[in-house]
Order: sequence, then structure tokens, then C-alpha cells
Amino acid sequence: MKGLFLAIALMLAADGTQTLTQEERDHAVAELEGSKKAFLDATKGLSTAQWSFKAAPERWSVAECSEHIALAEGFIFGLVTERIIKAPANPEKRDAAKGKDELIVKMLQDRSHKATAPEPIDPVKHGVMTLEESVKLFQDSRAHTIEYIKTTQEDLRDHLFDHPVPAIGTLDGYQWILLISGHTRRHTAQILEVKADPNFPKM
Repeated sequence: MKGLFLAIALMLAADGTQTLTQEERDHAVAELEGSKKAFLDATKGLSTAQWSFKAAPERWSVAECSEHIALAEGFIFGLVTERIIKAPANPEKRDAAKGKDELIVKMLQDRSHKATAPEPIDPVKHGVMTLEESVKLFQDSRAHTIEYIKTTQEDLRDHLFDHPVPAIGTLDGYQWILLISGHTRRHTAQILEVKADPNFPKM
């Protein structure tokens, strides 16, 4: 029986359908689960005053950070599945993405480099969601992302796309999925900054 399973695995690898190793899938799932927990822990039990508090007029509230996280999940996932994967494979760019599996999440958490949110995921341009709405949208989208990385047979490694931030550069499809998690961690850190403000409501 063990020989039969091995033969099937070899056949899948030979016809190109086994595009990610189990180790790669497990790593991505663990990272996605970890950043999900960090976000849910950071937003748990907040009052209405805490949810909407802004340290300064130009700074985002916890509500705005959370909405951005929730909207970005589907936005980036859609970029991967509708644009990157559907474009012609470009494995000749693999060298440009080499070594970034471990770096991408760390790079996203460096908040010394600021970025402007695209209009579709800019909470300032939208009516801010309630805590329950943001959390539900995030959890539903994250569950979809996790299920995708567990089961996809798309050739994520051979489809590469340049991030608009030059310091990040070229990423393959798998790394773009890791970027979703890194983005969550980046703005969860921003939420923690808001909560650490001396004027943050006590309740």
C-alpha cells in the first residue's frame, strides 16, 4: 500500500500537478494562522470608544486599521488568483524571488517604511465597519486563503509578479500568499501602537 501511495505521488510530480511541497503548505498555513490569532487578540473586547479612538486626525483608528486588514485579505488574494496565476508563467524570474520566503513577512512588519493604501482598501475612503463586521469579513477571507494554500494545484512558484515597493521586488505566487499574512502583522502592530497611546480610552 505504501508503494502505491509513493507511485501516485511520483505521478503527480511528473505531470506537474504537485506544485507545492507539504512543508511549504504547512509553513504558509502556520503563518496565516499565527497572524490571524495576533489580529483577533489585538481587537478582542474593545469598547466603541476604543474602537474609534484616533491618536491624531491623520492617524488611523483601530477601526480603520481593522477594516484595512479585512479588505486587503481579499484584495491581495484576488491579485494572486485573478492576475498573477492567470498570466503566463515566467519561471525565468525565479532568481529574483530566491530566498524571500522567510524574509517577506519580516519586511512587511518594518513600519519605518510607510505606504499609501490603494483606494479599494483605504478605510478613509469608505464607511468604517463595526468591529463585528471587520472580524467576520477577515475570518471568512482568511479561511478561504488557508483552504486555497492547503489544496491548490496552481503552479505558484512559476508565476512571479513585481511588488510596487522596490525594496520588496519580485515575488512568486506562494510568496504573495505569505505577504497577505505579513500585511496582517504589519497593521496589527499599528493597532497595538494605537492601543499604547497614553490617551487611548481605558474602557
